[in-house]
Amino acid sequence: MPHEVRGVVARASGDPVTVETVTVPDPGPGEVLVRVQACGVCHTDLHYRDGNIGDDFPYLLGHEAAGVVESVGAGVSGVAVDDFVVLNWRAVCGVCRACRRGRPWYCFATHNASQAMTLADGTPLAPALGIGAFAERTVVAAGQATPVDARARPAAAGLLGCGVMAGFGAAINTGAIERDDTVAVFGCGGVGDAAIAGAALVGARTIIAVDRDPTKLEWAREFGATDTVDASSEDPVDRVRELTGGHGADVCIEAVGHPDVLRQAFYARDLAGTVVQVGVPAPDMALPEIPMIDFFGRGGALKPSWYGDCLPSRDFPVLIDLYLQGRFDLDRFVSETIELDEVEEAFLRMERGEVLRSVVTI
Repeated sequence: MPHEVRGVVARASGDPVTVETVTVPDPGPGEVLVRVQACGVCHTDLHYRDGNIGDDFPYLLGHEAAGVVESVGAGVSGVAVDDFVVLNWRAVCGVCRACRRGRPWYCFATHNASQAMTLADGTPLAPALGIGAFAERTVVAAGQATPVDARARPAAAGLLGCGVMAGFGAAINTGAIERDDTVAVFGCGGVGDAAIAGAALVGARTIIAVDRDPTKLEWAREFGATDTVDASSEDPVDRVRELTGGHGADVCIEAVGHPDVLRQAFYARDLAGTVVQVGVPAPDMALPEIPMIDFFGRGGALKPSWYGDCLPSRDFPVLIDLYLQGRFDLDRFVSETIELDEVEEAFLRMERGEVLRSVVTI
C-alpha cells in the first residue's frame, strides 16, 4: 500500500524548494522501504535545485541519510526489516567488468530503485542521486542501504552517505595516505575536513589546511590540521613548500572543484607525489593550463576520486565503529539540526560558509 509522506521538492531550476506530499510505493523486487531519521544538506542537493546536474524536474532532494528499514521486497538479502542503515548512491552490480576484476568501488553499472516516487497528482519525481531522502520515507535499491551499528546517532551516521565518505575516502582510499606522510588539503568544507580527519587518523606527520575563510581554517584545526594557509593573503604553493621543507606535500587533495585550485595542488606536491581531486567541478570547467613537460617531469599521479573510491558495505561499518570508539568524530560535522521546511534557509547558510552540515532530523 503506498505511503503519503512529506518531502522536499525542487520544481524548477533556481526556484525555492517546497515541502509537498509525496507518494512512496511499497518496495518491489530488490528494493527496500526506509523510514528516514536524518539527512544532511549537501551542495549536491543545491546543484540539483539550481539545474546544474540535470533538468529532470521535479526533483525529490536529499541523499546523505540514515534511517530504519521498514519493509523489503522480494529477493532482498543482506538487509532486513528493522536494520539501521546508512544510504549510499552507488549500489554495486556485482557483474560489470570492474566488479568481476575485484574492484567493486569502481562499479560501472550502479543502480537505483526501479519504482518512481510521485507527487500527489501522480507526477513522477526524480530522486537526488537515486535516493530522495528529504522525506519521511524513501524507497531505494537494497544495495543502497548499508546496515551499520544501531547505536550510532542518525544525524552523524547519515553524513557517511556522501560528503564525509567522499573526503575520508579521497585521503585513505584514493590518496593512500600513510603514517609520516605530508598532506595538503585545498578547501576546508565538510569534504576537505573529512580528508583532514582521515589523514590525522592514519598518522600523517604534517597536515596543511588551505582555504580563504579564516573560520574554515579554524574548523580544519579541530579536525587535525597541523598548519593552516590563508589563500586570500599568501601564495598557497609557496607556503605549502615552506611547511614541507621546500619539497611540497606527498599528497595534495583538491576539495573545491576549480581549475585554479587544482593547478595550485599540482604545483604544491612533492616530486612523484599524488594529487587527488574530490571537489566537484561545474560542467563547463576545463583542466588548468599546465605545460606537458611539467606534467611529465614531476611524475607521480593525478587521480579523481569517485565517492572516495569507497565500497559502502566495507567502509561504512568500519567508520561507524571508529565513531563509536571515539576515534572518528562524526558529531563535529553536524553544525545544526533542522526541520524539513528549513532546507531552503539551510542552502543559504551553506552558500555563505556558515555551517559544515545542516542536518534534517525527522
